[in-house]
Amino acid sequence: MTGADRRGAGRRALHRARRAAGAVGRAAQGVGARVAAARTGRADGRASSPRAAGTSPRPLSSARVADDLTRRGYRFRTDDDGDVTGTWDGNRFWFLLLGDHDEILQVRGRWAGSVPGHARLAVLQAVNDWNRERVWPKVYARPEGDDLALYAEVSVDFEHGATDEQLAATVSCGLVTSSQFFSTVGAMTPGPGPDAD
Repeated sequence: MTGADRRGAGRRALHRARRAAGAVGRAAQGVGARVAAARTGRADGRASSPRAAGTSPRPLSSARVADDLTRRGYRFRTDDDGDVTGTWDGNRFWFLLLGDHDEILQVRGRWAGSVPGHARLAVLQAVNDWNRERVWPKVYARPEGDDLALYAEVSVDFEHGATDEQLAATVSCGLVTSSQFFSTVGAMTPGPGPDAD
């Protein structure tokens, strides 16, 4: 085969590949349009209204937080202050609305464990390390009586409202990252050994 023949064969193969790619792309667009139409109920695949699709930001409320937790099948209650609260992995969490207009959603967790005296320095160093190396959650230690209580918080300002997806992502971030921190601390503070009184 001469050089010209090879170039011609290469161009024909390239042309066939482009035609095939075009056909695949058109087919994918058709499937995508059918999926979007089925999801939204409209032939053009667009939602009939942003609010109907849950994409329009709405003001925060304890009811919206409770609805999100209910959709996930989580158990929770509303305390005397009107805050949504529950227990995940044995740790207490609160879903607080803060700010002048309840525009800040804070997921706050309190570790159920206790920090023994011999582990306090290591735990305080772990708190520092966590805050230095990670964005979420903010973690801190606070004296409560004779004990050292550990807290984790994820706070997001939704001054202009939040979509359902944004609210769900904030709740997930608060629960997951706080639980990760509590697990880290739990590994550092084993229960009392056989020599304990």
